[in-house]
Amino acid sequence: MSSRTPAPHPAPELFTWEFATDPYPAYAWLREHAPVHRTTLPSGVEAWLVTRYADARQALADQRLSKNPVHHDEPAHARGRTGIPGERKAELMTHLLNIDPPDHTRLRRLVSKAFTPRRVAEFAPRVQELTDRLIDGFAGRGSADLIHEFAFPLPIYAICDLLGVPPEDQDDFRDWAGMMIRHGGGPRGGVARSVKKMRGYLAELIHRKRESPGDDLISGLIRASDHGEHLTENEAAAMAFILLFAGFETTVNLIGNGVYALLRHPEQRARLQASLDAGEAGLLETAVEELLRYDGPVEMATWRFATEALTIGGREIAAGDPVLVVLAAADRDPEKFGRPDVLDLSRSDNQHLGYGHGIHYCLGAPLARLEGQTAIATLLRRLPDLRLTGDPADLRWRGGLIMRGLRTLPVEFANRYN
Repeated sequence: MSSRTPAPHPAPELFTWEFATDPYPAYAWLREHAPVHRTTLPSGVEAWLVTRYADARQALADQRLSKNPVHHDEPAHARGRTGIPGERKAELMTHLLNIDPPDHTRLRRLVSKAFTPRRVAEFAPRVQELTDRLIDGFAGRGSADLIHEFAFPLPIYAICDLLGVPPEDQDDFRDWAGMMIRHGGGPRGGVARSVKKMRGYLAELIHRKRESPGDDLISGLIRASDHGEHLTENEAAAMAFILLFAGFETTVNLIGNGVYALLRHPEQRARLQASLDAGEAGLLETAVEELLRYDGPVEMATWRFATEALTIGGREIAAGDPVLVVLAAADRDPEKFGRPDVLDLSRSDNQHLGYGHGIHYCLGAPLARLEGQTAIATLLRRLPDLRLTGDPADLRWRGGLIMRGLRTLPVEFANRYN
């Protein structure tokens, strides 16, 4: 059936609670009947949704789609509603998700040194240590909320270590980050207040690191600035902020969504558990890629704005229009993936878009993969009888546009201290 074939049913309703629980049937409808679809978002912003894999991959690499919100032809009622709440007022806009070349090229080059395969491999023992410490905290109890007690704190503490946040300050970061991912579930204005507090702390930390640098990412950014790269304090603060913001919520959802998918697919989970018991690593690696494809942590790529009129999937996009590439829809496109709605942990040809594509491909992907592999493997090894508590229908997904993740993931298991 072509995209011009009359739809047999009306368009599905988007952005409801039912949609948040399982958006994939609606995305299948859009791929078939309206693959580039103009809609009004809950915020009141009108945007284009791109849902087919080929169109998505093209859009992610198209430099006519700018990341800089200055190109948004935004009406007054939508002003300031296309980014992270509070980042404009806190002067945290000059980060990798909001800029284009040449500034993007310069800043990405500076930060990429922290995410080389060698640096990530050196960090692996610390990730394992954090993982075991968190499991130790609930292993003897026989039950846990894997989001609150495991998937959320693990990447927070890991990224704080990378940035050089002292251990005594990391719980503050955890509180601020917790407010930032509630997406309307906390007090009104809470996200913006948390962003402001984080901005103030980062300014102070940058000053301290300039006086007494260490072997951490913020010190590295300061050294690069002092050696002629011209990184302003706002740029350094914005970079640290977005590394924390983008570097933890994606991993929270990778672990949460991934463990939930394994619990709902016992045959696949048993295959992975047997492979781990045999001391193999290959299935774990393809498993994490498949979990990223099947129900990934990022539902839509971050905002893009047309700098000129262009065509995507046969639709004319006007200059100034926002475009949202729906990664969750593209990664279930049957034109690209065989049996896309089936979870197959051994899927080898898996060029998913879970971490994006093009110059904005996720810089922290190697670290997120390490954290996801370590977290899932250690859970299955230490808690082999892990099972979901209660009815899956009672689980709730966090509201929000870009990310996809569970609010809670209650589980049970035999009491263990191993």
